[in-house]
This record gives sequence, structure tokens and C-alpha cells, in this order.
Amino acid sequence: MTIHEQTAVPTAAATPPAAAYDRAAIRAQNVLIALIFFATALNYVDRQVLALLKPMLEAQFQWNDQQFAHLGSIFQLAAAASLLGVGWFVDRFGVRFAYGLAVAVWSLAGMAHALASSVQQFVIARAVLATAESVNTPAAMKTAAIYLPAARRSVGIGIINTAPNIGAILTPLIIPPFAMAFGWKAAFVVTGGLGLVWLVAWRLCTAKLTPVAGATSASAEKGGKVEWGAILSDRRSWTVIGAKAFTDLVWWFVLFWTPDFFARQFNLSQGQLGWPIAVIFVLAALGAVSAGALYPTLLLRGVSMNRARKGTMLAYALVVLVMPLALVASNPWIAAVCIGLGLFAHQGFSTSIFGMATEIIPARRMATVIALGAVAGNLTGTGIIEFAGWSLSSGLGYAPLFVICGSAYLVATAFIHLMQPRIVEAV
Repeated sequence: MTIHEQTAVPTAAATPPAAAYDRAAIRAQNVLIALIFFATALNYVDRQVLALLKPMLEAQFQWNDQQFAHLGSIFQLAAAASLLGVGWFVDRFGVRFAYGLAVAVWSLAGMAHALASSVQQFVIARAVLATAESVNTPAAMKTAAIYLPAARRSVGIGIINTAPNIGAILTPLIIPPFAMAFGWKAAFVVTGGLGLVWLVAWRLCTAKLTPVAGATSASAEKGGKVEWGAILSDRRSWTVIGAKAFTDLVWWFVLFWTPDFFARQFNLSQGQLGWPIAVIFVLAALGAVSAGALYPTLLLRGVSMNRARKGTMLAYALVVLVMPLALVASNPWIAAVCIGLGLFAHQGFSTSIFGMATEIIPARRMATVIALGAVAGNLTGTGIIEFAGWSLSSGLGYAPLFVICGSAYLVATAFIHLMQPRIVEAV
């Protein structure tokens, strides 16, 4: 069975042809993918605004590198703490309610940044934003596992996983000039307000969704007690959690510190930062799409699930090795390509992790396991953000950070193989 709208049971004469039914199901799936895509993009727009406005806010509030790092760490720690309960929240109340409420809260929290007049008020706004935004990934992946058939799930996840990059492409191109024209407060208000528009579409377009066959059952959408003992004793859970811990730190480092890297390394002004950063995230978006297409292509050619997943991950891990070359690049465009290839591989690897999770993790545990993986990623992200602040303040610069980023994915690939010598689909 595929996604379909609930209607009165038709008579035999009124039953639509199978082709028409399939087209309706595919349209419903496409709408769902689009909604998750835009929510995920907005999620990253709201969190990236602070990094892009660093020069303007730094001048007004007199922040130093370590204080700016603390702001990033507060976001990561608040998200990590919240994620401990997010899986239960999504599994217990269902993705439609949980996702909608999360977007509403994070949109209002983003807009609240405009009211902040001190570092303490920024801290509160960032903490609330992080708490609500932590719902996005577990809810998005569980939605895909429940409402997308297996044949379209990998492609759907690949498309969804490009969304952070689209948000990260558009935000540096739009927000700095917008803030210079209308002020930093207007930037927070406008980006936050977009989520409220999305909320209306979500409520209207998901009212009649039902789970596909193979998502265990309709009970997979909204469950009861979380199986903590089974989850924490299962090597499959720790495979996803560990993979996220080793790799997410690279994403958070790039998202939070890249504008500063270009400003320091190439003396770019706030108004000049947009295009190099956009190049980085264009390449990252291509990485997510490539993984969504590469894996099913390998399966169609007769490659086993195990070899297809691990071979794809290893290929991306090798591409990341080019990322540290940004340190010796002669101009910002070469540096952007080096970092962009690193994020190309990151997004390909990340898409593969999520795809692997939908295969090896039972649907009833999906949101909880993905949430735990995000907790691990946020904690390692906090570590590298704080380490970056210390490294810059101590005069070591960005070199140690790029070395960590370049090696992270080979470590993650080895860890996955150690934990899952043979990847097989959950039953």
C-alpha cells in the first residue's frame, strides 16, 4: 500500500483505475517530501542567521571568539538535552502533531532574537530555538519511514537531506545584505515568520495521510512506551548513534565557523561572505542527492545491501580528505571548493546513515534512535565549537580543526563495519 487519502469506501463502479490511484499516491508522497524539505531548510536558515550576522552583533555586543563559541555551545547543549525526550515525544504523539508544534515554537523563538538586548536574552532565545529545532530530524526520518514506500524512501531522504544545504545557500546570499539594509532585527523577524507560513500548509496537506504497508502498521505512527532497554542493548542503535557522533561535528563546525574562517583567512567583509559560503553548500546539496541516487543504482545492479551501503560510505570518506587543503588555498574560491567537497561528502555520508537507519532500525524505534544519534552529534558538535574558540584564542588557528574534519569519516566507516559486519534489513 502507498500513501493515500482516507475517503468513504467506494462502490465497485466508483473505484478509480489503478493508474489514477498510483498518480494520486505519488502526488501525496511528493507533497509530503516537499513539506519536510522546506521545514528542514527553514530549520537551518534560522540557526545560521547568528553566524552570518557575527560581525554586526560582535560590534554591538562586544563579543570575543570564546563568547561567540559559548553561544554556539549553548545551542548544541540545549538541543542535545531536548533530544533525550524528543524521540519519546514524536513516537508518543505522532509526527503530524509533534512536527507542527516544533516548527511553530522555533519560528517564534527565531523572531524573539529581535527583542534581545543583552547576551543573556540571546542565550534564552537560542536555547528555546534549539529545543524546538531538535524535533526536526527525528520527526522527518520517522515521517519518511512511515509514509514513504521503500522504493521511494532513499530518494526521498536524499531530497530531504539537501534541504539544509539549500537553506545554507540562500541564507548567506540574502541575510547579510538584508541586515545591512534593514537591520539585524528585521533579519530574525522575517526568517522566523516563514515557519508560521509553513505550519498552515502542514496542517492542511497532512490531514489524511495513512502509513504505508511495511511501516509495521498504523500504530507505528503513534506509539506508546519507548523500548529503552531494547534500544540501548541493540548494536544497531549504537551503530547509528556512533556514526552520527563521528560525523556531525564536521557539519556544526562548518555551519558555525566558516563565515569567520573566510573573514580571517581572506579578509572578506560581511557583505562579501555570501558567495563563497553559497558555493560550499551548493556542493553539499549535490552530495545529498548523489547518495540518494547512488545507493539504489547499486542495488539495481545486483550489489548487496551491505556492500552498497559501505562502499558508498567509504567513497565519501575518501572525498573528505581534500577538505584540509582549504588552509593553503590561494583565494577564497579554491578554499570554498575544498570545504564544499568536504560537505559534499558529509551530506552523502549523512544521507547514507539515515538510509541505513531506516533499514536496520524497526520503525517503532526510529524517532528515538535518530534522536539519540542527534544527541551524540550535538555533543561532539559542542566539543568542536568550543575547541575552535580555544584554538583561535590560543593562536593555533584553524589547522587542528580541519585535520579532525578530514579524518572523521574514515573513522566512522570503520566503526560502522565493526558494529555491523553485515547490514541486513530489520524485521
